Amino acid sequence: MRMDTKIDTIIVGAGQAGLSLSYYLKQAGREHLVLEKAAQPVDAWRNQRWDSFTLVTPNWSFLVPGAEYSGPEPGGYLSKNEIVAHFDRYVERNHFPVRCEVTVSAVEAGDNGSFTVRANGDTWQANRVVIATGSNSRSKIPPFATAIGAGIRQLESWQYRNPGALAPGAVLVVGSGQSGTQIAQDLRLSGRKVYLSIGSTPMAPRRYRGRDLFDWLVLIGFFDRTAAMLPSPEMRYFSPPMISGRDGGQTLNLHRFYREGVTLAGHLRGIEEGCLLFAPDLKECLGKSEQMGANMLKMIDGFIQKSSAGAPPAEVGESSRDAFAAPEVLSLDVKETGITTIIWAAGYRFDFSLVKFPVFDSAGFPITRGGVSPVPGLYFVGMPWMDQFKTAFLVGVGDNARHVAEDILK
Repeated sequence: MRMDTKIDTIIVGAGQAGLSLSYYLKQAGREHLVLEKAAQPVDAWRNQRWDSFTLVTPNWSFLVPGAEYSGPEPGGYLSKNEIVAHFDRYVERNHFPVRCEVTVSAVEAGDNGSFTVRANGDTWQANRVVIATGSNSRSKIPPFATAIGAGIRQLESWQYRNPGALAPGAVLVVGSGQSGTQIAQDLRLSGRKVYLSIGSTPMAPRRYRGRDLFDWLVLIGFFDRTAAMLPSPEMRYFSPPMISGRDGGQTLNLHRFYREGVTLAGHLRGIEEGCLLFAPDLKECLGKSEQMGANMLKMIDGFIQKSSAGAPPAEVGESSRDAFAAPEVLSLDVKETGITTIIWAAGYRFDFSLVKFPVFDSAGFPITRGGVSPVPGLYFVGMPWMDQFKTAFLVGVGDNARHVAEDILK
């Protein structure tokens, strides 16, 4: 094992959060090093998105410090390739001190209040360490997935690329969040038979009362909320509404999916004798999804009324409730349905096992104030609720990074 020269600050992760913090530290002339396990920076955007992916939020929300969007279409939605190219220019312009293909295995207490960072058999000593590995560490895949036969290919949502890369046959997508519904749409448009196991992600229109839904949510302070403002800690796991930036921006609606031939089911609960088993909660999930979306629109309506924002009346939206007439799917015989692929898109769990300090709550969230942990010199960036909801998004990651940089530079 080799002991490297002591360094002031190590940032673990060269995604949007790690690069944002590096930008501020570099501007201040502060010594630091960014360690990235992938072969290139921003691997999540580069290699963990499907081919037809676009930003879900409008281009103007790309507020990474030093790389803010300034193009001709602030209300448009950058494609995957455009996002990656934008970040590549950012890295090239700023010459960030990134060392790739370095997997950090442990961040431990060092001597005299410093930190020991272990990676690839090497050891660094740092005065400060910033964890910028993101909030999407491990996909939520139930234990029974191991009992699903080898004849069915199982993919995590980040591994999906396009319909042509899958074996012929039907596809089950598990999860109706933004990733799950966009992937389901991509598959359906290719002519695939699609089964979709849904949750309660809000159904809301892409545009509402003359504005993009995201624009309204920013205006009403939806993304500025802190965890302390929520009714319960569980609300931190809020799933953004099922909208898309594809083809100029789209509303994704489960009733429309049902009309177009997608078979909807409730939560996937297991497999038995070659049959996938589902909970009888399709109608319940649909109801929750509709209600959560309606609640968001009520918040916008209330803001418009109180602020005299001068918005047009609400448009006539999706009025069909066809999916409520769908039969409850309690089981699917894998052979009879021809399902050859399952795509897991039911969310993620945090994995901060590399951090050897007791700085996490019972739900696995880092305990911080704006990303500053109770352990002097240990920080987190790029997670939601640090302290605001927006700190995991392009629109807010810069604020989080700036706050942490200010503490480092004291």
